[in-house]
Amino acid sequence: MAAAPILAERTEIPASGWSDERRAWLRLARSRGVGATLFCRLIERFGKAEAALAALPRLRAKGELAGVDLLAEAAVEEEIEALEGLGGELLLGCDPAYPAALAAIADPPPVLALQGRMELLAARPLAIVGARNASGNGRFLARALAREASQRDLVIVSGLARGIDTAAHEGGLEGPGSTIAVLGSGIDIAYPPENAELLARIATEGLVMSERPIGTPPLARHFPRRNRIIAGLASAVLVVEAAARSGSLMTARLAAAEGREVMAVPGSPLDPRHAGTNQLLRDGAALVTSIDDVLEALPAWSRPQAPVGPPSPVAPRPQRNAAKPRPAPQPECPAPQAPPLPDRIAMLVGVEPMPVDEVIRQCHAKPAEVQQALLDLELDGRVRRHPGNRISRALA
Repeated sequence: MAAAPILAERTEIPASGWSDERRAWLRLARSRGVGATLFCRLIERFGKAEAALAALPRLRAKGELAGVDLLAEAAVEEEIEALEGLGGELLLGCDPAYPAALAAIADPPPVLALQGRMELLAARPLAIVGARNASGNGRFLARALAREASQRDLVIVSGLARGIDTAAHEGGLEGPGSTIAVLGSGIDIAYPPENAELLARIATEGLVMSERPIGTPPLARHFPRRNRIIAGLASAVLVVEAAARSGSLMTARLAAAEGREVMAVPGSPLDPRHAGTNQLLRDGAALVTSIDDVLEALPAWSRPQAPVGPPSPVAPRPQRNAAKPRPAPQPECPAPQAPPLPDRIAMLVGVEPMPVDEVIRQCHAKPAEVQQALLDLELDGRVRRHPGNRISRALA
């Protein structure tokens, strides 16, 4: 696929960090009514963001862009200063460091807010995604695959969601490859809330990324758009668990449409959390049970690559009266309360036996509490015990 017009002409970043063209680029991209698709069309038509801004009054007079509400120049400065105050950075589509693979998708994000290790953008990216209500075995496998991939200097890309995404990020942080979290909110918003500590760790040891301004709440409509960034940034997408209809399958479809390799972990047909991955395999996805399967499907990755270097924060550009970030707005609705421990265990356990020790680890509960909950579930006929201190979901 030919490169999108967003990279038609890259602009060298001046010593001050912000040229008139870069400010115009940010202002146009953040204006209401200008999405990624319209932005790319305007850059393709006018060549530069400054030229597109200059043409807006004429276009409006002709009735072409009546729905566009141009962002105030002061708001541009506020975003720059607030992000710099967080120790973050804005990467624009006209910047030399903008990932070429992401620029080549149909509608690349014009602006990326980043916090963490910028050098990870030059590493070999593997996306690992899957179900939010993942089984315990699925989470264990996702973390193990991500850990081994990271130990082979692959960077793990995922979306910080519950379940498989969380496990993938945790595994990525256990190796030198590290991890990139692509958010559907501002980079200063932890969603789900229980991942706040994980997000802070990724912002230091990995890289946090979003096309949204800081302070943007995690609205439902943002997450499908987030998925295209995960698919576009990665060279391959591995789906560990997914129901027949899920956001993970959307990410896989987007990846396939952009010519990326799609991979999936097989699972039991008795567990609906494997219906999507099994369908991907029927459709031709590469079957993965170990990281060796990933490397076999991507021969170029089998060759050693120089490590991306030790963790280092993004080098901040010169700041001018950097302000503290604005208070983050709350999500549209409060985060749901955690279900009772027996229900959490029932969600973790699949049809394949799972070690009780792993259940205790993933539930973050006291062993005695887990054992009591398991006894209640067993008496209710919801779980079965197996030799070796393992449990599984009871089948009717």
